[in-house]
Amino acid sequence: MKKYCITASPSYFQLRKYMPEFALYRDKETQNYAQKAEEFVQMCKPIKGLKSFLHQDYLLAHKLNAVGVHLTSTQFDEIQKAKKVGLEVIISTHTHEEVLQAQKLGVDYVTYSPIFATPNKGEPKGIEDLKALLQKSDIKVFALGGIIDAEQIKQIEEANAYGFASIRYFL
Repeated sequence: MKKYCITASPSYFQLRKYMPEFALYRDKETQNYAQKAEEFVQMCKPIKGLKSFLHQDYLLAHKLNAVGVHLTSTQFDEIQKAKKVGLEVIISTHTHEEVLQAQKLGVDYVTYSPIFATPNKGEPKGIEDLKALLQKSDIKVFALGGIIDAEQIKQIEEANAYGFASIRYFL
């Protein structure tokens, strides 16, 4: 099962400690996002097997040679643009319909959330809903939301998700 680290303050040591296969630089508050994004992409390059993603801005991701872009659930119209410039695309989804729409539009992966309770993210979907989604879709799904311990990861793995994405697990 793949690990996807979402971080606003990446460190080389954090990434080496947990060895995720995917890492997203997502910082909604910094004034210097482009500069820090460039540092993030460069930091990821020497870590074998790690794919670097930037948040929302597919043009910046392409310019900085990130592997891909993670689009929000309001950016379905940018999927094809990101694919045309050669990026891998992850998009955030919150319903089965969004996952199936993303699949039709050719994204590489989706995050589906929230699976477990997480602050300010609404009612959790739960493992049974995740299982139901996985039975009707063919896309690679990262379970996201409230994932903080090994027991939750085990449940996601047993559901046969492609992987899990988290912020707090990797802190």
